[in-house]
Amino acid sequence: MQHRVLVAAILAAFFAVVSVAPATADVRIRVDKSSQTMTVAVDGWVQYQWPVSTAKSGYYTPTGTWRPTRLEPSWYSRKYDNAPMPSSIFFTGGYAIHGTTHVGQLGRPASRGCVRLHPANARELFALVRSYGMNKTRVTITN
Repeated sequence: MQHRVLVAAILAAFFAVVSVAPATADVRIRVDKSSQTMTVAVDGWVQYQWPVSTAKSGYYTPTGTWRPTRLEPSWYSRKYDNAPMPSSIFFTGGYAIHGTTHVGQLGRPASRGCVRLHPANARELFALVRSYGMNKTRVTITN
């Protein structure tokens, strides 16, 4: 009898958790400045881990958590000599995640503040964010 009660309690707890667990239809982008890597999770499952470049000495990449504010498939920096910023995902002020032609610098600080990705990875991420929507996407940058 005690065994049946225990099994019933376990099943009840399981179904309670399953029935109230929120559906996580979202994209989580996490940039770790110390390792110069980006991890992308979709619906709670890690899908990608890519090398990035954040701010080099004398420049700043902000830390915190944001929703993207704007998507630009083809953008050029007004601040830095019309530098190309393909597949831009803007997340605060003028800061964005975007593709770069300087792929040899990925994996170490090299930007003037933005988060640089390999162009193919930037396109993949851009399409993912566009598909899920900016309101279902979070960008987190840590030291």
